[in-house]
Amino acid sequence: MKKILMTMLALLVIATTAFAGKTYIVSVTQIVEHPALDAMRNGVIDRLKEKGIDANFNVHIAQGNSATNIQIISQIMGEQPDLVLAIATPGAQAAAQKIHDRPIVFTGVTDPVSAGLVKDLENTDGKNITGMSDFSPMDKHVALIKEIVPTAKTIGIIYNAGEPNSVVLVEKLKDEAAKANLNVEEATIANSSGVYQAAKSLIGRADVIYIPTDNTVISAVESAVKVCTQNQLPLIVADVDSVARGAVAAVAVDYYKMGLQTGDMVAKILVDGVNPGDMPIEFLNDLNLHINKKAAAAMGVTLPEATIKRAAKIIE
Repeated sequence: MKKILMTMLALLVIATTAFAGKTYIVSVTQIVEHPALDAMRNGVIDRLKEKGIDANFNVHIAQGNSATNIQIISQIMGEQPDLVLAIATPGAQAAAQKIHDRPIVFTGVTDPVSAGLVKDLENTDGKNITGMSDFSPMDKHVALIKEIVPTAKTIGIIYNAGEPNSVVLVEKLKDEAAKANLNVEEATIANSSGVYQAAKSLIGRADVIYIPTDNTVISAVESAVKVCTQNQLPLIVADVDSVARGAVAAVAVDYYKMGLQTGDMVAKILVDGVNPGDMPIEFLNDLNLHINKKAAAAMGVTLPEATIKRAAKIIE
């Protein structure tokens, strides 16, 4: 018996040592660089470090290019990672279409169901994929627009019609705007270079411009800020990181916190061996209000005191 116990102890020590020396490879596909997406990636990296999990991250950025987005997946397949981290909808879709022999965790995907990633939010249909949704609380966004620009009658929205998540958000905006007796004017783009002209096209057609969690538009949000500042047209956005870049306000999830929570999901798969197909889609319900006083003044907006008081972050 003593010999058996000694053998079992030795095996346990070997197993523990093997785990301690394990270095995981995580391949990352990210459609474009901007603060919100970068914050999610950094959150995942930091969470694994906190947990003492040794992981090498191979980061691939498509720079908003659809062809590059697909090519990245071929590169990732050659890397044979332990897990694929897909940040935003385009990368998640490309990964899901081609990678079936290793786990995929996505984050920052607006509508995983309409994007074809999962069957429903509770059931990933036995696939090798799971992750987190950042579906915008559009009712709260419309309420914020009415609060900050109470005289507004028409919302102008800039989005990339080629991003499935953005199309879903536009329809949701229309639904919520109709309930609030507001109209919606659309300005679509194909790439980030079109943001400036799209914003200009809304001058005279809209009383406020709204930018959803559209990766293409957010990557060039400064172009919209410039137009809105020049024309005293308020700019409200769906991600708090863009407020620091010159928008008036946003009520949204903290994308770094979303990255941390995504990191927890990654750890469960890598270390605990949990099957992605058994993990429901997760959400981050902790919403923050960020406001930019300087931007508001530049765009002719007087922020209500009640809005200022409840803001989690104020940029002077």
